[in-house]
Amino acid sequence: MSDLLSPIISVMTEDHEAFWCFVGFMKKARHNFRLDELGIRRQLNTVSKIIKYKDSHLYRHLEKLEAEDCFFVYRMVVVLFRRELTFEQTLCLWEVVWADQAAIRAGIGKSAWSKIRQRAPPTEDLLLYAIAASVLQRRKQIIEKYNSMDEILRECNAMAGQLDVWKLLDDAHDLVVTLHEKIKTP
Repeated sequence: MSDLLSPIISVMTEDHEAFWCFVGFMKKARHNFRLDELGIRRQLNTVSKIIKYKDSHLYRHLEKLEAEDCFFVYRMVVVLFRRELTFEQTLCLWEVVWADQAAIRAGIGKSAWSKIRQRAPPTEDLLLYAIAASVLQRRKQIIEKYNSMDEILRECNAMAGQLDVWKLLDDAHDLVVTLHEKIKTP
């Protein structure tokens, strides 16, 4: 929980404001903490689909290792990339993700978005596209060097401090542009 609370405390000057922001934040992220893990499984399945549609060779390698469920990105999903990025990068990523979600709530859908901008439409799953992008950035190592899910998990955990948040967001947006229609989430 401290991974999720620390960015909020850092930007809120009043404890009571930080508390209520955290309450709202946890309402949004509560699916990550269900005992049945349905929320996590849905998100891991989405990451798996993104990888499958974008890079079938990598996906086949994951299948061979019985890692196509993408359990190796579990931590990234639960703590919303907090441990993989620097503190400042986390704030940037979360703000971009929240801006996408706010655009959807404001009614800026795909058709309206294409009139304003020639980039990716807003999506509720931008974080999942970013997680998939981080795995795809390491596809060569994963295919050539790793022969078990545990090795891929170690690689994902070793990403901490090694990611460029802007490159990650560019890659995630490129994935949204090419795969958004194929990756429908309920």
